[in-house]
Amino acid sequence: MTEIDAKIDALVPAWLTLPDIAEQFGVEVTRVRQLVKDGQLIAVRRGENRALHVPADFIDGDKIVKGLTGTLTLLRDDGFTVEEMLEWLFTPDPSLPGTPAQALSENRGTEVKRRAQALAV
Repeated sequence: MTEIDAKIDALVPAWLTLPDIAEQFGVEVTRVRQLVKDGQLIAVRRGENRALHVPADFIDGDKIVKGLTGTLTLLRDDGFTVEEMLEWLFTPDPSLPGTPAQALSENRGTEVKRRAQALAV
């Protein structure tokens, strides 16, 4: 878990704490922590109390946004840090259009993964 800088914090429109996600998923907070540990979600420390937060765009009701976990794996395999992943996912890409995170939430994951794979070349 990383603490992020103001630039990346400003890119992400909304955040959820791990207890918020656990409530939405109907599971214990330890299960959400395990999702972070397993790389299915990324969480960063932010705010005064440095609590762990996950971008709200990564959550779709009671589940993780389709395609997110695979995209995170691709970026991690490309050597991206958590900060770099967040910056890439939340920086507008005119060819998508929008941000990769928005495209994932709109079920356009194939295009996002294609771009993530191209980063490795």
